[in-house]
Amino acid sequence: MPQITVDYSAPLAEGFDRRGFALALHEVTAEIAATQEAGCKTRFRVTEDTTVGRDADGHAVVHVMIGLLPGRTDETKARLTEAVLELLRTHVKPLAGLTLHASAEVRELDASYRKFVAG
Repeated sequence: MPQITVDYSAPLAEGFDRRGFALALHEVTAEIAATQEAGCKTRFRVTEDTTVGRDADGHAVVHVMIGLLPGRTDETKARLTEAVLELLRTHVKPLAGLTLHASAEVRELDASYRKFVAG
């Protein structure tokens, strides 16, 4: 925990410093959400097709979802999502002809959440 998922449009692949983003995000998440950086896990999923409104062309999307154990205030969650958006600004290079739509959210993991680490 935290469980972090980043969905992003395929055209952003070359201009998105995913490793740098993840490392910076882990640091910020640990600081703001009072968790351990070593427990942060981020996975990236590329999205081949994106449509925004009625337009299939000219747009790219990045959405970051952070799952945390319950107990953070709404203010803490909002601070974290704002920090995520700032990190995206510095780790995703704008592409000519594309409008970038970036978003982030923090969700509480369900009470059924369990994990194990092997190896």
